[in-house]
Amino acid sequence: MELSVNASTTIPFTFPITFTPLRLGLGLRLRGMALGLSQIEAIWRLVRRKAIAPLLRLALIVCLAMSVLLLIDIAAMGAISLAVKFLRRRPDKRYKWEPITITISADLEQASLAYPTPMVLVQIPMYNEKEVYKLSIGAACGLSWPSDRIFIQVLDDSTDPTVKDLVQLECKIWASKGKNIFYEVRDNRKGYKAGALKKGMEYSYAQKCDFVAIFDADFQPESDFLMRTVPFLMHNPKIGLVQARWQFVNPNECLMTRIQRMTLDYHFKVEQEAGSSVFSFFGFNGTAGVWRISAINEAGGWKDRTTVEDMDLAVRACLKGWQFVYVGDVKVKSELPSTLKAYRNQQHRWTCGAANLFRKMSKEILVTREVSIWRKVYLLYSFFFVRKVVAHLVTFFLYCVVVPVSVLVPEVSVPVWGVAYIPTTITLLNAIRNPRLIHFIPFWILFENVMSMHRMKATLIGLFETGRVNEWVVTEKLGEAVSTKPEPQILEKPSFGLRARIKLSEIGFAVFLFFCACCDLFFGGNYYFVYIYLQSISFLVVGLGYVGKYVSNS
Repeated sequence: MELSVNASTTIPFTFPITFTPLRLGLGLRLRGMALGLSQIEAIWRLVRRKAIAPLLRLALIVCLAMSVLLLIDIAAMGAISLAVKFLRRRPDKRYKWEPITITISADLEQASLAYPTPMVLVQIPMYNEKEVYKLSIGAACGLSWPSDRIFIQVLDDSTDPTVKDLVQLECKIWASKGKNIFYEVRDNRKGYKAGALKKGMEYSYAQKCDFVAIFDADFQPESDFLMRTVPFLMHNPKIGLVQARWQFVNPNECLMTRIQRMTLDYHFKVEQEAGSSVFSFFGFNGTAGVWRISAINEAGGWKDRTTVEDMDLAVRACLKGWQFVYVGDVKVKSELPSTLKAYRNQQHRWTCGAANLFRKMSKEILVTREVSIWRKVYLLYSFFFVRKVVAHLVTFFLYCVVVPVSVLVPEVSVPVWGVAYIPTTITLLNAIRNPRLIHFIPFWILFENVMSMHRMKATLIGLFETGRVNEWVVTEKLGEAVSTKPEPQILEKPSFGLRARIKLSEIGFAVFLFFCACCDLFFGGNYYFVYIYLQSISFLVVGLGYVGKYVSNS
């Protein structure tokens, strides 16, 4: 009994003696962890309040100021565009224009005797354009113009011998039909497109011409293109360029081409129209336009110092006092990039080149004495600073960085007018000239925000002349492949292997946005998480390559 009593009396004292140190140690550890977490939280609050919040507040102020500048510019262009439309201020009413009447059934050689028809050079630069070379050459050879007053020049920089043979054979076929078509090649690709166009102007037959029409390899002008554009140059000696509008053969190929159509329709209907109507200036689109050759020569000819040789020439011609006309009624069929890789390369070239040209020409624009102060302001402020720099930077930093980060920093709040009213107004102004596609606006917003990261990097590369500043990648065309019936789909089948299609920067940014959205959902006091979640998904979709047309590698 004593043993049992001792045992029974031992047991209650044994457990406290054995487990109390463990409990005490665990409690101390938990208290230590809690104290450490509270200290970390206190340090985070201090750093957030003293360092992060002021920087974020400054970034917010700068972004809001830039968004206001962008809104004012877009609103002004939209008002001008609508006024031109409703007042019917077409180019043929603002400038002298008389039709060139050539009876199609008559011999075009005889027509040149009856009319002072100018000599026209048609240039078609191309590089390994196996899918589309027949389209552009055939369309150029089908232009209605006296055959003894037109020269068609195919500038082939192809490096693929098979493609070169095919293009040369196509030129020979048209030459056998009586067309003045010339197949020209170079020993190198120096200057890329600008170098090819410059070299093409040096041939003796080219120097006989008064005007030059330029078409990229996928562009197909209608037969009356020259009849409708050249008269502006013939009867208005101050006009140096007539630009036609792009029309697309594959706008419904996939969701990405639909979004591109919305963006480019706005560019032509609003930006080009407004610039042409008020300042008689806009950026040459590099194709589907007719230049007065003397304007090119006076401006200094083609230069290859940037990847936007077309804009470079246009700005230099503008500084010499030449006027430009945009003719929206004349449309030229072309192909939209339908693969994400091709579209990204194109956007990098356009965005980086424009920013780099701004860097190179700002001083020249300021010191020139041949144009008015208002045209200088328009060039430097509206054309370059707001549209080529601010538009790309504010889209990314405000809507993809500042707004998401603000949910982690409660000391900084984004005003509702900056996060809702201004972007909504800008979106509506972008859609007002294309109401039939307004149901694609949500996809347009999300995709453009994703692309803003790509354009932001390209803008900074161009401004600071680093990295891929002079990288020229020809936009891939699919030609006849785009004629197949498109499949209605939101997520597109990826066209490359896993390693080739994945873009780590977009995926990483998707993870960041997802974290911000979760923090806002569980701890925030607003509804930003709805937008941030959607934007996170968009970055992830693009990062995984599920955007654009599927192209079989077989």
